[in-house]
Amino acid sequence: MNANLVQVLASADDAIHRPHINGYRGPLRVGVDLGTAYTVIFVLDESGTPLVGAAEYAEVVRDGVVVDFVGASALVRKLKHQVEQTLGRELHAAATAYPPGVSLSEVRATRYVLESAGLDCIAQVDEPTAANAVLQIENGAVVDVGGGTTGIAIVQNGQVVYTADEATGGTHLTLVIAGAHHITFEEAEALKLDPTAQPRLFPVVRPVMEKVGTIVARHISGFPVETIYLVGGTSAFPGMANVITDVTGVPAVVPGNPLFITPLGIALHAN
Repeated sequence: MNANLVQVLASADDAIHRPHINGYRGPLRVGVDLGTAYTVIFVLDESGTPLVGAAEYAEVVRDGVVVDFVGASALVRKLKHQVEQTLGRELHAAATAYPPGVSLSEVRATRYVLESAGLDCIAQVDEPTAANAVLQIENGAVVDVGGGTTGIAIVQNGQVVYTADEATGGTHLTLVIAGAHHITFEEAEALKLDPTAQPRLFPVVRPVMEKVGTIVARHISGFPVETIYLVGGTSAFPGMANVITDVTGVPAVVPGNPLFITPLGIALHAN
């Protein structure tokens, strides 16, 4: 992981917890990531440095499809207000993203959510391409393991030449945990995120990780992929990269906090 990427991700961690911003009055670049598990908003300065961010768990999107338009709009409006309070100024426009392969109507739905929340939608980009705006990979595969889907982008000479998206992600890990422990989905989600519980949960969720690996292996077949870069919140589960490496035979890495990479990349497209 290069030094610039390390610095950007460290700035993103700071931005999420920053209580207020002093002084910056330049142009803003805003990105909204409507994920299956988390909706995330990041505000960057003109140069792309994270200023402030906010994230909240919500089940308003399923497998890249907006299933609760009213709830999604209300959540984006809430997060917008939250970061506006920190910035001390209003947000007027933002970029957003969609999983590759979703229908045109669903791509439009993400735009309508932003507009309903009081934001002009100035750009839409597929999620793995957004992630690579941060990673700056010249050659390799970006794999965005989100809540409901796994998105794959093949990058050659710095350009995305192939994208795909299939169901299977963090929600499936949670469902397996809930079934194995006879607990509710909400309890399983909390357990999945508990670092002290993750080592004993690993054998339970490994088959889901292996399925993700199988999906990735199928889509990278035929491309000269030497490294897989894992992003999306699910990639943070300990052992995920090792399983993907084992299944695909290609080294997989998790750069920094994988939950933040795609929303940061979305904001970079808000020119």
